[in-house]
Amino acid sequence: MAATPAAAGPSGGGESALRREAAGAAGSAPANRVLVSACLLGSRVRFDGRAKTVEDAVIERWRAEGRIVAHCPEVAGGLPVPRPPAEIEPGADARAVLEGRARIRTPHGEDVTRHYLEGARAALATARRHGVRTALLKESSPSCGLHRVYDGTFTGTTAPGPGITTRLLQDHGITVFPETALTAADTHLRALPGEVP
Repeated sequence: MAATPAAAGPSGGGESALRREAAGAAGSAPANRVLVSACLLGSRVRFDGRAKTVEDAVIERWRAEGRIVAHCPEVAGGLPVPRPPAEIEPGADARAVLEGRARIRTPHGEDVTRHYLEGARAALATARRHGVRTALLKESSPSCGLHRVYDGTFTGTTAPGPGITTRLLQDHGITVFPETALTAADTHLRALPGEVP
């Protein structure tokens, strides 16, 4: 994907793998596309250098229809792979980060907020460029979580609330689903204007 810096794909494809996902099926022009966390598609862009690949018939159908727009906010924001984990400060939430009242830090206290903000803005820009109104993002991530994110203690504990990319997309009218709600995401996508019954 043009907006996403190089990252290792499932077979070492790097940036080209993300570009292929963003381009969709050759010659296709689906009415509605969906922004998907790149790690869910097999790209090894997570902090630990791994993917969180989701193998599901819905994903395969979206891919065949040319609907998928892949994006990794952290990589788009300039963070390397691998990288230290990062979490929103304890007691804060995505809204506070977006408004400059809270930070995102690594276990050693490094402030990586700028990268997360840049990645979130890149996600929104990518969604707008492709007319995206639906997103499927990785739950619990400080960027992509929907119902919960890690709570800033680096103990594996989560707190309710979305990540900053999710919050920014929601603020601009994009409906976000976690990877555990593929059927709901597909139903929503196919109910949008322009879809053929």
